Amino acid sequence: MTVEEKIQERYAFWTGDLYFDEATRQELLGLVSDPKEIEDRFYCDLEFGTGGMRGRLGAGTNRMNQYVIRKITQGLADSVLELGPEAGARGVVISYDSRRFSPEFAMETALVLAANKIKAFLFDGLRPTPELSFAVRYLKAIAGVMITASHNPKEYNGYKVYWEDGGQLPPEKADLIAQKLDKRKNWAIEVAAEEEARQNGLFDLIGEEVDKAYLDAVKKQLLYPELTLAEGKKLRLVFSPLHGTGKIPVQRILTETGFSSLFLVPEQKEPDTEFSTVRFPNPEDPEAFKLALGYGAEQHADLVFATDPDADRLGMYARTRAGSYRRFTGNEIGVILEYYLLVQRKKAGKLPENSVIVKTVATSDQGDALAEKLGIKVINVLVGFKFIGEKIKEMEEAGWGTYIFGFEESYGFLAGTYARDKDAVETAALLAEAALYYKERENKTLDEVLEEINLMCGYFGNEQISVTIEGREGKGRIAEIMEILRKNPRREIAGYPLMGSEDFQSGKRMLFGAGKEEEILLPKSNILKFIFEGGGFVLARPSGTEPKIKFYFCVREDSPALLPAKISTIQASFLEPVKHLI
Repeated sequence: MTVEEKIQERYAFWTGDLYFDEATRQELLGLVSDPKEIEDRFYCDLEFGTGGMRGRLGAGTNRMNQYVIRKITQGLADSVLELGPEAGARGVVISYDSRRFSPEFAMETALVLAANKIKAFLFDGLRPTPELSFAVRYLKAIAGVMITASHNPKEYNGYKVYWEDGGQLPPEKADLIAQKLDKRKNWAIEVAAEEEARQNGLFDLIGEEVDKAYLDAVKKQLLYPELTLAEGKKLRLVFSPLHGTGKIPVQRILTETGFSSLFLVPEQKEPDTEFSTVRFPNPEDPEAFKLALGYGAEQHADLVFATDPDADRLGMYARTRAGSYRRFTGNEIGVILEYYLLVQRKKAGKLPENSVIVKTVATSDQGDALAEKLGIKVINVLVGFKFIGEKIKEMEEAGWGTYIFGFEESYGFLAGTYARDKDAVETAALLAEAALYYKERENKTLDEVLEEINLMCGYFGNEQISVTIEGREGKGRIAEIMEILRKNPRREIAGYPLMGSEDFQSGKRMLFGAGKEEEILLPKSNILKFIFEGGGFVLARPSGTEPKIKFYFCVREDSPALLPAKISTIQASFLEPVKHLI
């Protein structure tokens, strides 16, 4: 059967089978004169991987909808049941964000699990992703599900699966569920009735008890609780949850730790499925801060925060001594927190000798340079915070190293091991504490602290170029770009010599100076990295959750004035062989 025939067969099934509700069938029948849209909805199934599943909302196999939710949940249920009845009794924790259909998808998940005699713990309202990660550990559940598409546009939703350690699904479990989804051809999945599930002890609502335990765990990560309770009111804060889950937990953690001078952006503080005041609900995007910065100036705020819809990422602007607001990138927030945690813990005699910082291979080399100056080991893992969570688990099981802090350039941070995913709630509290400490004890603003770090280990410029190429054609073009880059061996980029290259798909590292090849001791992944002599790199990888290819550029110089021209020249040279495809 050709791909076109397969598309037509699927379309006919979804529009004709009465298992699909009237609204679904009518939505698809309305596309009869739009073959391109029909193709995009049915040419493939949404892919399930270690990051779960994410896609546009709508009817079809390549869309997020109640039927896809049921099918993926059945795959999860089958995997849990294979572990025996005890695993089912431990249950699965379910949370959701403020997106379209998130509550409905969460309920569908709970009731499919209940139909399989697996207990479902459903939060009584929206909660952030890091709390879901914590709750899996706290309730000793076998797994967790978070209904979210993180910072994607409003047209998207997603389904993230967590395992018993609170970390995102490990590759072998993800592969198992993906295989079960591939084998299951039947879309008729059994769904329990809510009342019956409650009566049978297979459906529980959870809320305040877990909230309190989670916030208590976050508070334990602070270094100076007496300082924040006594003087926290001196730090003026503006916060926007960007219409997501962050409002209540961020407000609670800040006020309960003494930061009472907190102003919430009124237009953005309530959940809104349409994210109506922003183009994208993404704290990486400066446009998302437009309203918050206006209130920041009005309130004379020291810090302006924003979190994404599921409150696992946080962006920040901080007031300079001159009174203007400076944006901090994810890399910069990460190195400031790394510096604060390592130096202050060492000062207090609370930094173990075997301390470890964990970061991703796409995150700035400044984190490595700083740790080296402070005598601390850094471990680099694949892109995605799930790999940081996996490293925590690996360290605990092997009994070596003490995890202090992990971060990634895409605004994800975690201190401590109470959760196994990035946590914007904790990050807000830690940044507020750090800013207060530097303001009151050292008379420094955060940009002055960053300059202190730069003088210690060099200036680093970091930029990312992200190219979106959607649809069936897009997959092919992205694959072609990676193939061209992989087959284009180079010893320099724009005249800047390389010390080596890493192909994470083949698992090979080339060291040019020594003329030798090494094995990369990480899971295989479609990532290429070119490493400059003296620090910095270029990295290329397709996104695991979106139809995008991403290019990361990190350069090092002794003067900040030299960074923009260097990074621009390197970008142009590196992308030249593939510019016709992007």
